Amino acid sequence: MKHPAHRRFDDRLKQLFDEVDDYLEQRYGDRYPLHPARSRHGETANKEHSGLFSVGASFSAGYGSEYGRGYVVDVEIVTLTDVPDEIEDEIDEAAAERVRELLPRYFPDRELELVRDGRLLKIHGDLSLGPSS
Repeated sequence: MKHPAHRRFDDRLKQLFDEVDDYLEQRYGDRYPLHPARSRHGETANKEHSGLFSVGASFSAGYGSEYGRGYVVDVEIVTLTDVPDEIEDEIDEAAAERVRELLPRYFPDRELELVRDGRLLKIHGDLSLGPSS
């Protein structure tokens, strides 16, 4: 069973990433062919499963990180075509800028920021859940 505040946090984070996905699709979605098993953007109920991009995050306990625990952001380009490293870096930076813009809107009651943690992008800050009742 998930803590109610954790469920709300995850729901808002998913909405934020869906908005980042839309942004990347508009900006870069026609640059590379989709993976053959992939639907066009918006053709599935979950934006992670359609279009050129899959944007999400996974929780990290932060061992060995100067920023500690947080959510590691993953921007996957779903194509069989080789995407040059400099283009991947450009797309990652565009996603990072958009996440930074959206964090205060989706989480106005928290101090969260997106940082570069080594080679990773991580959302860290106030991840507290509060009481469960």
